[in-house]
Amino acid sequence: MYQISAGNNDIAIAIILDIVYTSGMAITSYGFGNPLLGRQSSPEIIVESLRRAIIEGHLRPGESLRQENLAKHFAVSRIPVREALRQLESEGWVVLQPNYGARVTTLSAEEVREIYEVRASLEATALRLAAPHHTAQSLEAVASILSRSHSALDQSLYAQHNREFHLALYGPAQRPRLFALIDSLHSQGERYLQLKLTMPAHKQQSDDEHELIFEAVRSGKIDEAVRILETHLLQTGNLLANYLSRQLAKHAAGNLKGKAAKSAAA
Repeated sequence: MYQISAGNNDIAIAIILDIVYTSGMAITSYGFGNPLLGRQSSPEIIVESLRRAIIEGHLRPGESLRQENLAKHFAVSRIPVREALRQLESEGWVVLQPNYGARVTTLSAEEVREIYEVRASLEATALRLAAPHHTAQSLEAVASILSRSHSALDQSLYAQHNREFHLALYGPAQRPRLFALIDSLHSQGERYLQLKLTMPAHKQQSDDEHELIFEAVRSGKIDEAVRILETHLLQTGNLLANYLSRQLAKHAAGNLKGKAAKSAAA
């Protein structure tokens, strides 16, 4: 309790007014809405936009990203652009270039193989935790995703359906940190997964393996489901890494041939 004396009336009044004010704030709110409520900040919007552009191939591996050009494109100052590029660098999407901007990271066979090795380990854990807690309703949701994946005419939606299937499988585990790690790896691997669109036979194999994983989970065969999942992910990582290695070697050979032809002509 506050002791009020003749010598500190002003202080006491200030304290009482502060108590009244803060108490009122606790039980009242303004009558007008907050236009920022629920909205992303500029850096977050820029990060998501650039990430999606890289995944979909609008920004190519090795392409330069100048801060001033991005600022003009998004109609913002360079500050949120700089923050966005730092975030993208921390996620492995770009490499910062001092006093310039950034460069989109190149595709790497070693990176895609590692992404899928880590995914295999984390997702096996997630599936083992989630499988016993699946319900008829959650399994129906997974089945619906599989059905959409099989019937989709737009092949560009393949990566989206693949992500939805895997994350729906692990949802009942209720492990938000594990889920966030897996989701991040899906994002990092998504632009590699687009390579599968050039290999229809392997995409069909992937769909068939998804069906086997789902049926094993639905039948309560958790060990079998985990085994199929791990094999599925490790084989996909090796497939994409080997394909990328061949493409990069072919590209390098083409460059050498072109340089040799120019030298001969000179």
